[in-house]
Amino acid sequence: MTPFLAEFIGTAALLLLGNGVVANVVLNKTKGNSSGWIVITTGWALAVYVGVVIAGPISGAHLNPAVTIGMAVAGKFPWSQVPSFILAQMLGAMVGTTLVWLNYKDHYDNTADAGLQRATFCTTPAIQNIPRNVLCEITGTFVLVFTVFYFAGGEMVDTKAPIGMGSLGAIPVAFLVWAIGLSLGGTTGYAINPARDLGPRIMHQLLPIKGKSDSDWTYSWVPVLGPIAGAALAAICYTALK
Repeated sequence: MTPFLAEFIGTAALLLLGNGVVANVVLNKTKGNSSGWIVITTGWALAVYVGVVIAGPISGAHLNPAVTIGMAVAGKFPWSQVPSFILAQMLGAMVGTTLVWLNYKDHYDNTADAGLQRATFCTTPAIQNIPRNVLCEITGTFVLVFTVFYFAGGEMVDTKAPIGMGSLGAIPVAFLVWAIGLSLGGTTGYAINPARDLGPRIMHQLLPIKGKSDSDWTYSWVPVLGPIAGAALAAICYTALK
């Protein structure tokens, strides 16, 4: 398996299980309907666990353009590989979320609330306040990337191992994402990953979803630029403090 394929498959699994748990909670007539935020955050944490298990040994399990860019800013990942990693992550996110739609198609057809349909694809702030929404995405992603950098005593010196979220190990990174979701996710839905939001948002636009709303492109830049800024800030702080 190549790093490109590992990032593609790992990100597809992340979105299949991550957006899958959202669909199970918010769509009508599912077994998990209305089971709540704890279920969603737990499902996303376990989705990250699965993605890291798949991709970690091969690519480092970035699964996230913000992580890839943060690693490059810190000098831990070559800039020449950034475009291919981001492409793999975007394609994986699009495939993973399409599989969610296929699996839950009957439940989408039985859910009249277009906002709930869209929530299974991409994020929407609980209260739209764009400067604060950007800050929330920066904060959540900063915690993610800064913690990745500071695992193992603050240094990633094993050049034989791919660098990424897999450097923490699958279980610790799952707990990290779970903590971010529980503590910081209530404002914007904690995208903390441009591919996780933009790839599914594109598929929401393209797929023939019965009764769907617009894909809210006016907000779409927030979960892209906010996480990138948070990751870059984490890289700069890590570099300055190490």
